[in-house]
Amino acid sequence: MKRWTTGEVSKEHAVSVRTLRYYDQIGLLKPSCKQDNGRRHYSEEDLLTLEKILLLKSLALSLDDIRLMIDRLSFRDILIAHHQHLQDQLATLETSIQNTSSLINMYDLEGSLSWERVSKLVNSSKAVKKKWVDYFAEDEKQFLKKNLPDLGGSGKQTQLYLSLLRRMEWCISRGIPPESDAGMEIGLQLLEAARETFGEDEELMEKFWEVRKKPSKESGLYPVSEDVLLFAEKCMEYAAVSDVNSGR
Repeated sequence: MKRWTTGEVSKEHAVSVRTLRYYDQIGLLKPSCKQDNGRRHYSEEDLLTLEKILLLKSLALSLDDIRLMIDRLSFRDILIAHHQHLQDQLATLETSIQNTSSLINMYDLEGSLSWERVSKLVNSSKAVKKKWVDYFAEDEKQFLKKNLPDLGGSGKQTQLYLSLLRRMEWCISRGIPPESDAGMEIGLQLLEAARETFGEDEELMEKFWEVRKKPSKESGLYPVSEDVLLFAEKCMEYAAVSDVNSGR
């Protein structure tokens, strides 16, 4: 049966010799074979235990917690936990990439960025574990992924939404109400964009809008203030009523 020295284990697993000796000292990972001259040799089973320890450490568990659970969890249990951890990291990274792309688009559109906008986007990337798609059934997910504009992209629809967002913020900052000519124009464009995205599926549009109103840390969507979302909602209501009254 093959055995590995402390030095070999350290080199192959990127764990310092000091760390391996400390694990031995506290009883977390004791080499199966210790020679009279003090040399330690690890078995394949020891190395699997070491992999368990390293995976559990990646989940930010303390050594005391690892010691308590390492014999209770199978290697598969630990791999599943690690897989979920990686998925969470991936979701956070994807959100960070999208938000950075959105900042680039906003900068290109406006020529500058406020500290508040940068802070919101950066901070919203730090702990996002649930993504907006998790609120929808599989067929709805596929439809939305295909049709929703990507605020981190550069398409025409993306630029429209970013422009509308900027215009709504401008109206709010100047006290211009949604029930105004400016609000009407914004509302009509929002309704037209919604029709292009959702078609005749008003139920799905309402469902997405409810998710859109959730805090970005819960949805993983581009963070938009409650004031802007409320303004958008009122603009669309005003435009829809005016549309009906005008007989369009």
